[in-house]
Amino acid sequence: MKRLLQVRDARIFLAGWTLSQFGDWAMIIVLAIWAKSLTGSNASAGLVFFALAAPSIFSPLAGVVVDRVRRRPLLIVVYCIEAVATLSLLFVHDRGDVWLLYAMAVFIGCFGTLAASARSALMTTTIPQELLGDGNAIFQSVREGLRLIAPLVGAGIYAVWGGGVVAIVDSLSFAGVVTALLLMKTPEPRFEKVEHNFIDEAMAGARHIVATIPLRQIVFSTGAALFVVGFSETIIFAVVDQGLHRPPSFLGVLSTLQGVGAIAGGITAARGLRVLGDVRVAGIGMAGFALGELSFVSSSLPLVAVGVIVAGFGVSWLIVGLMTAIQVRTPLRLQGRVSSAADVFISTPQTISIAVGAALIAVVDYRALVVVESVATAVCGLYLLTRPAIVPAESPPAPSPELLTQPQP
Repeated sequence: MKRLLQVRDARIFLAGWTLSQFGDWAMIIVLAIWAKSLTGSNASAGLVFFALAAPSIFSPLAGVVVDRVRRRPLLIVVYCIEAVATLSLLFVHDRGDVWLLYAMAVFIGCFGTLAASARSALMTTTIPQELLGDGNAIFQSVREGLRLIAPLVGAGIYAVWGGGVVAIVDSLSFAGVVTALLLMKTPEPRFEKVEHNFIDEAMAGARHIVATIPLRQIVFSTGAALFVVGFSETIIFAVVDQGLHRPPSFLGVLSTLQGVGAIAGGITAARGLRVLGDVRVAGIGMAGFALGELSFVSSSLPLVAVGVIVAGFGVSWLIVGLMTAIQVRTPLRLQGRVSSAADVFISTPQTISIAVGAALIAVVDYRALVVVESVATAVCGLYLLTRPAIVPAESPPAPSPELLTQPQP
Protein backbone atom coordinates (compact mmCIF):
# COMPACT_ATOMS: atom_id res chain seq x y z
CA MET A 1 0.00 0.00 0.00
CA LYS A 2 2.99 2.31 0.48
CA ARG A 3 3.64 2.21 -3.29
CA LEU A 4 -0.01 2.97 -3.97
CA LEU A 5 0.03 6.07 -1.77
CA GLN A 6 3.02 7.37 -3.72
CA VAL A 7 0.69 7.87 -6.70
CA ARG A 8 -0.43 11.51 -6.43
CA ASP A 9 -3.92 11.20 -7.92
CA ALA A 10 -4.65 8.05 -5.92
CA ARG A 11 -3.88 9.94 -2.70
CA ILE A 12 -6.00 12.93 -3.70
CA PHE A 13 -9.01 10.90 -4.77
CA LEU A 14 -8.82 8.68 -1.67
CA ALA A 15 -8.88 11.76 0.58
CA GLY A 16 -11.90 13.33 -1.11
CA TRP A 17 -13.76 10.05 -1.49
CA THR A 18 -13.24 9.34 2.22
CA LEU A 19 -15.17 12.51 3.11
CA SER A 20 -17.98 11.49 0.79
CA GLN A 21 -18.15 7.99 2.23
CA PHE A 22 -18.29 9.37 5.75
CA GLY A 23 -21.36 11.42 4.82
CA ASP A 24 -22.95 8.52 2.97
CA TRP A 25 -22.53 6.02 5.82
CA ALA A 26 -23.94 8.51 8.30
CA MET A 27 -26.90 9.26 6.01
CA ILE A 28 -27.76 5.68 5.02
CA ILE A 29 -27.91 4.43 8.58
CA VAL A 30 -30.01 7.44 9.57
CA LEU A 31 -32.50 6.81 6.73
CA ALA A 32 -33.26 3.40 8.22
CA ILE A 33 -33.37 4.65 11.81
CA TRP A 34 -35.55 7.58 10.70
CA ALA A 35 -38.02 5.24 8.98
CA LYS A 36 -38.14 2.98 12.04
CA SER A 37 -38.72 5.95 14.36
CA LEU A 38 -41.48 7.47 12.22
CA THR A 39 -43.37 4.20 11.63
CA GLY A 40 -42.34 1.90 14.49
CA SER A 41 -41.94 -0.91 11.94
CA ASN A 42 -38.90 -3.15 11.33
CA ALA A 43 -40.22 -3.86 7.83
CA SER A 44 -40.40 -0.14 7.03
CA ALA A 45 -36.77 0.24 8.09
CA GLY A 46 -35.74 -2.77 6.01
CA LEU A 47 -37.51 -1.35 2.96
CA VAL A 48 -35.09 1.58 3.02
CA PHE A 49 -32.37 -0.87 2.01
CA PHE A 50 -34.68 -2.35 -0.63
CA ALA A 51 -35.12 1.14 -2.09
CA LEU A 52 -31.35 1.62 -2.07
CA ALA A 53 -30.75 -1.66 -3.91
CA ALA A 54 -33.65 -1.62 -6.40
CA PRO A 55 -32.11 0.82 -8.93
CA SER A 56 -29.28 -1.64 -9.59
CA ILE A 57 -31.47 -3.27 -12.27
CA PHE A 58 -30.57 -0.29 -14.46
CA SER A 59 -26.84 -0.87 -14.03
CA PRO A 60 -26.27 -1.89 -17.69
CA LEU A 61 -27.35 1.59 -18.76
CA ALA A 62 -24.95 3.09 -16.25
CA GLY A 63 -22.14 0.95 -17.65
CA VAL A 64 -22.80 2.15 -21.21
CA VAL A 65 -22.65 5.78 -20.02
CA VAL A 66 -19.42 5.19 -18.09
CA ASP A 67 -17.70 3.60 -21.09
CA ARG A 68 -18.81 6.36 -23.47
CA VAL A 69 -17.50 9.38 -21.54
CA ARG A 70 -14.50 10.34 -19.45
CA ARG A 71 -15.03 9.04 -15.93
CA ARG A 72 -13.68 11.98 -13.91
CA PRO A 73 -16.01 14.68 -15.34
CA LEU A 74 -18.90 12.23 -15.00
CA LEU A 75 -18.17 11.73 -11.30
CA ILE A 76 -17.96 15.48 -10.74
CA VAL A 77 -21.45 15.96 -12.20
CA VAL A 78 -22.89 13.00 -10.28
CA TYR A 79 -21.54 14.15 -6.92
CA CYS A 80 -22.70 17.75 -7.47
CA ILE A 81 -26.25 16.56 -8.18
CA GLU A 82 -26.22 14.35 -5.08
CA ALA A 83 -25.03 17.26 -2.93
CA VAL A 84 -28.09 19.31 -3.90
CA ALA A 85 -30.66 16.47 -3.87
CA THR A 86 -29.72 15.31 -0.37
CA LEU A 87 -30.99 18.60 1.05
CA SER A 88 -34.58 17.58 0.15
CA LEU A 89 -34.56 15.58 3.41
CA LEU A 90 -34.88 18.88 5.27
CA PHE A 91 -38.60 18.62 4.44
CA VAL A 92 -39.15 15.37 6.39
CA HIS A 93 -41.02 16.17 9.61
CA ASP A 94 -43.53 13.40 10.44
CA ARG A 95 -44.89 10.01 9.35
CA GLY A 96 -46.64 11.57 6.36
CA ASP A 97 -43.24 12.53 4.94
CA VAL A 98 -41.71 9.05 5.15
CA TRP A 99 -42.10 8.68 1.38
CA LEU A 100 -39.30 11.24 1.02
CA LEU A 101 -36.96 8.85 2.81
CA TYR A 102 -37.76 6.11 0.30
CA ALA A 103 -37.49 8.53 -2.63
CA MET A 104 -34.07 9.65 -1.45
CA ALA A 105 -33.01 6.03 -0.98
CA VAL A 106 -33.97 5.28 -4.59
CA PHE A 107 -32.12 8.40 -5.76
CA ILE A 108 -28.99 7.41 -3.80
CA GLY A 109 -29.24 3.92 -5.29
CA CYS A 110 -29.46 5.26 -8.86
CA PHE A 111 -26.58 7.71 -8.63
CA GLY A 112 -24.58 5.40 -6.38
CA THR A 113 -24.71 2.70 -9.07
CA LEU A 114 -23.44 5.13 -11.69
CA ALA A 115 -20.73 6.49 -9.39
CA ALA A 116 -19.53 3.02 -8.33
CA SER A 117 -19.09 1.91 -11.93
CA ALA A 118 -17.29 5.15 -12.87
CA ARG A 119 -15.03 4.99 -9.79
CA SER A 120 -13.98 1.40 -10.53
CA ALA A 121 -13.21 2.32 -14.14
CA LEU A 122 -11.34 5.47 -13.09
CA MET A 123 -9.10 3.40 -10.80
CA THR A 124 -7.86 1.33 -13.76
CA THR A 125 -6.49 4.45 -15.47
CA THR A 126 -5.21 6.11 -12.28
CA ILE A 127 -3.56 3.15 -10.53
CA PRO A 128 -0.99 0.81 -12.17
CA GLN A 129 -2.48 -2.63 -12.76
CA GLU A 130 -0.12 -4.41 -10.39
CA LEU A 131 -1.37 -2.17 -7.56
CA LEU A 132 -5.10 -2.55 -8.19
CA GLY A 133 -5.43 -5.22 -5.50
CA ASP A 134 -3.81 -2.89 -3.00
CA GLY A 135 -6.03 -0.06 -4.24
CA ASN A 136 -9.21 -2.07 -3.72
CA ALA A 137 -7.99 -3.19 -0.31
CA ILE A 138 -7.29 0.32 0.96
CA PHE A 139 -10.50 1.74 -0.50
CA GLN A 140 -12.47 -1.09 1.09
CA SER A 141 -10.68 -0.63 4.41
CA VAL A 142 -11.51 3.07 4.41
CA ARG A 143 -15.08 2.53 3.24
CA GLU A 144 -15.94 -0.08 5.83
CA GLY A 145 -13.60 1.33 8.45
CA LEU A 146 -15.65 4.52 8.49
CA ARG A 147 -18.27 2.42 10.26
CA LEU A 148 -16.13 2.96 13.32
CA ILE A 149 -17.33 6.55 13.54
CA ALA A 150 -19.80 7.54 10.78
CA PRO A 151 -22.85 5.52 11.95
CA LEU A 152 -22.30 6.57 15.56
CA VAL A 153 -21.89 10.20 14.53
CA GLY A 154 -24.92 9.99 12.24
CA ALA A 155 -27.09 8.31 14.87
CA GLY A 156 -25.88 10.78 17.51
CA ILE A 157 -26.64 13.81 15.35
CA TYR A 158 -30.04 12.35 14.52
CA ALA A 159 -30.82 11.77 18.20
CA VAL A 160 -29.85 15.32 19.19
CA TRP A 161 -30.67 17.54 16.19
CA GLY A 162 -32.64 15.34 13.80
CA GLY A 163 -32.11 13.88 10.35
CA GLY A 164 -32.05 17.24 8.59
CA VAL A 165 -28.67 18.08 10.09
CA VAL A 166 -27.31 14.72 8.94
CA ALA A 167 -28.51 15.55 5.43
CA ILE A 168 -26.57 18.84 5.54
CA VAL A 169 -23.42 17.01 6.67
CA ASP A 170 -23.81 14.50 3.83
CA SER A 171 -24.32 17.30 1.30
CA LEU A 172 -21.18 19.09 2.45
CA SER A 173 -19.17 15.87 2.26
CA PHE A 174 -19.77 15.71 -1.48
CA ALA A 175 -17.86 18.99 -1.83
CA GLY A 176 -14.75 17.19 -0.64
CA VAL A 177 -14.79 14.52 -3.32
CA VAL A 178 -15.66 17.05 -6.05
CA THR A 179 -12.67 19.16 -5.01
CA ALA A 180 -10.42 16.11 -5.12
CA LEU A 181 -11.61 15.18 -8.60
CA LEU A 182 -10.95 18.72 -9.84
CA LEU A 183 -7.38 18.51 -8.53
CA MET A 184 -6.56 15.22 -10.28
CA LYS A 185 -4.31 15.42 -13.36
CA THR A 186 -4.12 11.90 -14.81
CA PRO A 187 -5.36 11.98 -18.43
CA GLU A 188 -8.04 9.49 -19.43
CA PRO A 189 -7.97 7.53 -22.70
CA ARG A 190 -10.97 7.54 -25.01
CA PHE A 191 -12.21 4.24 -26.44
CA GLU A 192 -13.75 3.69 -29.85
CA LYS A 193 -17.07 1.87 -30.00
CA VAL A 194 -16.66 -1.73 -31.15
CA GLU A 195 -20.31 -2.81 -30.95
CA HIS A 196 -22.63 -1.82 -33.79
CA ASN A 197 -25.92 -1.42 -31.91
CA PHE A 198 -27.09 -0.44 -28.45
CA ILE A 199 -28.12 -3.95 -27.36
CA ASP A 200 -24.71 -5.38 -28.19
CA GLU A 201 -23.07 -2.44 -26.44
CA ALA A 202 -25.18 -2.86 -23.29
CA MET A 203 -24.71 -6.65 -23.17
CA ALA A 204 -20.94 -6.61 -23.76
CA GLY A 205 -20.21 -6.57 -20.03
CA ALA A 206 -22.45 -9.53 -19.27
CA ARG A 207 -20.97 -11.53 -22.15
CA HIS A 208 -17.46 -10.88 -20.85
CA ILE A 209 -18.40 -12.13 -17.38
CA VAL A 210 -19.96 -15.32 -18.75
CA ALA A 211 -16.95 -16.00 -21.00
CA THR A 212 -14.33 -15.39 -18.28
CA ILE A 213 -14.38 -18.41 -15.96
CA PRO A 214 -13.06 -16.85 -12.71
CA LEU A 215 -15.33 -13.82 -13.11
CA ARG A 216 -18.28 -16.09 -13.79
CA GLN A 217 -17.51 -18.13 -10.69
CA ILE A 218 -17.18 -15.15 -8.35
CA VAL A 219 -20.06 -13.07 -9.70
CA PHE A 220 -22.62 -15.87 -9.95
CA SER A 221 -21.66 -17.36 -6.56
CA THR A 222 -21.99 -13.94 -4.95
CA GLY A 223 -25.36 -13.46 -6.64
CA ALA A 224 -26.53 -16.86 -5.39
CA ALA A 225 -25.50 -16.01 -1.83
CA LEU A 226 -27.26 -12.66 -2.00
CA PHE A 227 -30.57 -14.40 -2.70
CA VAL A 228 -30.63 -14.84 1.08
CA VAL A 229 -28.05 -12.37 2.40
CA GLY A 230 -30.52 -9.55 1.80
CA PHE A 231 -32.54 -10.96 4.70
CA SER A 232 -29.97 -9.42 7.04
CA GLU A 233 -31.06 -5.86 6.14
CA THR A 234 -34.32 -6.51 8.02
CA ILE A 235 -33.06 -9.20 10.41
CA ILE A 236 -30.62 -6.79 12.02
CA PHE A 237 -33.47 -4.66 13.36
CA ALA A 238 -35.08 -7.75 14.92
CA VAL A 239 -31.71 -8.74 16.41
CA VAL A 240 -31.35 -5.29 17.99
CA ASP A 241 -34.98 -5.13 19.17
CA GLN A 242 -35.99 -8.71 20.06
CA GLY A 243 -32.63 -10.38 20.57
CA LEU A 244 -30.58 -7.70 22.32
CA HIS A 245 -33.48 -5.55 23.63
CA ARG A 246 -31.88 -2.29 22.50
CA PRO A 247 -33.29 0.84 20.80
CA PRO A 248 -33.02 1.22 16.97
CA SER A 249 -30.11 3.67 17.33
CA PHE A 250 -28.01 0.77 18.75
CA LEU A 251 -27.65 -0.32 15.12
CA GLY A 252 -24.97 2.36 14.90
CA VAL A 253 -22.90 0.49 17.50
CA LEU A 254 -23.13 -2.78 15.57
CA SER A 255 -22.18 -0.99 12.35
CA THR A 256 -19.13 0.38 14.13
CA LEU A 257 -18.12 -3.13 15.20
CA GLN A 258 -18.52 -4.31 11.63
CA GLY A 259 -16.10 -1.54 10.70
CA VAL A 260 -13.52 -3.03 13.07
CA GLY A 261 -13.69 -6.32 11.22
CA ALA A 262 -13.67 -4.57 7.86
CA ILE A 263 -10.44 -2.73 8.68
CA ALA A 264 -8.77 -6.02 9.58
CA GLY A 265 -10.12 -7.55 6.37
CA GLY A 266 -8.96 -4.67 4.21
CA ILE A 267 -5.47 -4.65 5.72
CA THR A 268 -5.00 -8.36 4.98
CA ALA A 269 -6.94 -8.72 1.72
CA ALA A 270 -4.15 -7.50 -0.58
CA ARG A 271 -1.77 -10.07 0.92
CA GLY A 272 -4.47 -12.71 0.54
CA LEU A 273 -4.85 -11.85 -3.15
CA ARG A 274 -1.15 -12.35 -3.80
CA VAL A 275 -1.09 -15.71 -2.01
CA LEU A 276 -4.51 -17.19 -2.78
CA GLY A 277 -5.87 -15.38 -5.82
CA ASP A 278 -9.12 -13.48 -6.30
CA VAL A 279 -11.51 -16.47 -6.43
CA ARG A 280 -10.38 -18.01 -3.14
CA VAL A 281 -10.19 -14.64 -1.38
CA ALA A 282 -13.84 -14.11 -2.31
CA GLY A 283 -14.67 -17.63 -1.08
CA ILE A 284 -13.01 -17.05 2.29
CA GLY A 285 -14.90 -13.76 2.54
CA MET A 286 -18.23 -15.53 2.04
CA ALA A 287 -17.37 -18.18 4.60
CA GLY A 288 -16.37 -15.53 7.14
CA PHE A 289 -19.58 -13.62 6.59
CA ALA A 290 -21.66 -16.80 7.05
CA LEU A 291 -19.89 -17.63 10.31
CA GLY A 292 -20.33 -14.12 11.67
CA GLU A 293 -24.01 -13.88 10.76
CA LEU A 294 -24.75 -17.17 12.53
CA SER A 295 -24.08 -15.41 15.85
CA PHE A 296 -27.37 -13.52 15.35
CA VAL A 297 -29.31 -16.55 16.66
CA SER A 298 -27.90 -15.68 20.09
CA SER A 299 -29.19 -13.06 22.53
CA SER A 300 -25.68 -12.60 23.96
CA LEU A 301 -24.31 -9.15 23.18
CA PRO A 302 -20.63 -10.26 23.37
CA LEU A 303 -21.26 -13.15 20.95
CA VAL A 304 -23.21 -10.99 18.51
CA ALA A 305 -20.49 -8.33 18.72
CA VAL A 306 -17.78 -10.86 17.80
CA GLY A 307 -19.99 -12.20 15.01
CA VAL A 308 -20.46 -8.74 13.54
CA ILE A 309 -16.68 -8.22 13.53
CA VAL A 310 -16.10 -11.56 11.77
CA ALA A 311 -18.82 -10.73 9.22
CA GLY A 312 -17.17 -7.38 8.54
CA PHE A 313 -13.85 -9.13 7.90
CA GLY A 314 -15.57 -11.46 5.45
CA VAL A 315 -17.31 -8.63 3.60
CA SER A 316 -13.97 -6.90 2.98
CA TRP A 317 -12.33 -10.02 1.56
CA LEU A 318 -15.33 -10.74 -0.65
CA ILE A 319 -15.52 -7.22 -2.07
CA VAL A 320 -11.77 -6.87 -2.62
CA GLY A 321 -11.67 -10.25 -4.38
CA LEU A 322 -14.67 -9.36 -6.54
CA MET A 323 -13.56 -5.84 -7.50
CA THR A 324 -9.98 -6.87 -8.26
CA ALA A 325 -11.18 -9.75 -10.44
CA ILE A 326 -13.35 -7.34 -12.44
CA GLN A 327 -10.54 -4.84 -12.92
CA VAL A 328 -7.63 -7.15 -13.79
CA ARG A 329 -9.64 -9.61 -15.90
CA THR A 330 -11.40 -6.96 -18.03
CA PRO A 331 -10.11 -4.79 -20.92
CA LEU A 332 -10.02 -1.07 -20.16
CA ARG A 333 -12.73 -0.25 -22.70
CA LEU A 334 -15.21 -2.61 -20.98
CA GLN A 335 -14.54 -1.62 -17.37
CA GLY A 336 -17.77 0.33 -16.87
CA ARG A 337 -20.03 -2.25 -18.50
CA VAL A 338 -18.49 -5.24 -16.77
CA SER A 339 -18.72 -3.50 -13.40
CA SER A 340 -22.35 -2.62 -14.07
CA ALA A 341 -23.22 -6.09 -15.35
CA ALA A 342 -21.71 -7.61 -12.22
CA ASP A 343 -23.81 -5.20 -10.19
CA VAL A 344 -26.96 -6.50 -11.90
CA PHE A 345 -26.05 -10.14 -11.32
CA ILE A 346 -25.32 -9.39 -7.67
CA SER A 347 -27.79 -6.67 -6.70
CA THR A 348 -30.90 -8.13 -8.36
CA PRO A 349 -31.00 -11.20 -6.09
CA GLN A 350 -30.08 -8.98 -3.15
CA THR A 351 -33.00 -6.67 -3.92
CA ILE A 352 -35.37 -9.63 -4.14
CA SER A 353 -34.11 -11.07 -0.86
CA ILE A 354 -34.46 -7.73 0.92
CA ALA A 355 -38.11 -7.57 -0.14
CA VAL A 356 -38.70 -11.22 0.80
CA GLY A 357 -36.95 -10.72 4.13
CA ALA A 358 -39.08 -7.68 4.92
CA ALA A 359 -42.19 -9.80 4.29
CA LEU A 360 -41.01 -12.93 6.11
CA ILE A 361 -39.86 -11.13 9.24
CA ALA A 362 -43.51 -10.59 10.20
CA VAL A 363 -44.40 -14.31 10.07
CA VAL A 364 -41.13 -16.23 10.56
CA ASP A 365 -38.81 -16.21 13.57
CA TYR A 366 -35.78 -14.15 12.57
CA ARG A 367 -33.47 -16.86 13.94
CA ALA A 368 -34.71 -19.31 11.30
CA LEU A 369 -33.92 -16.74 8.60
CA VAL A 370 -30.43 -16.33 10.06
CA VAL A 371 -29.74 -20.08 9.78
CA VAL A 372 -30.97 -20.23 6.16
CA GLU A 373 -28.84 -17.21 5.27
CA SER A 374 -25.68 -18.55 6.93
CA VAL A 375 -25.90 -22.06 5.47
CA ALA A 376 -26.56 -20.86 1.91
CA THR A 377 -23.70 -18.34 2.04
CA ALA A 378 -21.30 -20.94 3.44
CA VAL A 379 -22.13 -23.35 0.59
CA CYS A 380 -21.38 -20.63 -1.98
CA GLY A 381 -18.09 -19.86 -0.26
CA LEU A 382 -17.11 -23.54 -0.22
CA TYR A 383 -17.78 -23.73 -3.96
CA LEU A 384 -15.30 -20.90 -4.64
CA LEU A 385 -12.69 -22.41 -2.35
CA THR A 386 -12.71 -25.63 -4.38
CA ARG A 387 -12.20 -23.95 -7.79
CA PRO A 388 -8.79 -24.30 -9.50
CA ALA A 389 -6.76 -21.10 -9.74
CA ILE A 390 -6.62 -19.38 -13.15
CA VAL A 391 -4.04 -16.64 -13.70
CA PRO A 392 -5.59 -13.56 -15.37
CA ALA A 393 -4.53 -12.84 -18.94
CA GLU A 394 -2.29 -9.86 -19.51
CA SER A 395 -4.13 -6.66 -20.31
CA PRO A 396 -2.80 -3.19 -21.13
CA PRO A 397 -1.50 -1.57 -17.92
CA ALA A 398 -2.87 1.68 -16.65
CA PRO A 399 -0.82 4.67 -17.76
CA SER A 400 1.66 5.84 -15.12
CA PRO A 401 0.49 9.16 -13.64
CA GLU A 402 4.08 10.27 -13.26
CA LEU A 403 4.78 9.88 -16.99
CA LEU A 404 1.60 11.36 -18.46
CA THR A 405 1.47 15.13 -18.36
CA GLN A 406 -0.62 16.20 -21.34
CA PRO A 407 -4.40 16.28 -20.70
CA GLN A 408 -6.69 14.31 -22.99
CA PRO A 409 -8.68 16.60 -25.30
